[in-house]
Amino acid sequence: MSKYIPLHGMIAPLLALLLGVAGWPSQGLAISLEDAKKQGLVGEQPNGYLEAVVPNPPADVLALIADINAKRRQKYEQVARTNGTSLDVVEALAGKTAIEKTPPGQYVRSASGRWIKK
Repeated sequence: MSKYIPLHGMIAPLLALLLGVAGWPSQGLAISLEDAKKQGLVGEQPNGYLEAVVPNPPADVLALIADINAKRRQKYEQVARTNGTSLDVVEALAGKTAIEKTPPGQYVRSASGRWIKK
């Protein structure tokens, strides 16, 4: 017997929480996520992960992106397992949530792959 779990009912609140936690800067990194976003160096993508907006970003920005994306993936996998859904579904919902929550003046990647300043 298949058990239906409404994704938007259970996953969305978990994703909102984990995006906040996964966005916290790690100790030892020279730039915070908030600063990197405000400076237009980093943007949110539809797949739920961060990426550099500018070509050849500084090493500390690349380290920040790698660190946060690794933490996000770990949380997404946990949410997917808990809810019996695929990682792709959780990533897409997380990306949608992150893009919706991105404040004006910061960058998001459109579905066509272009960076857009909100």
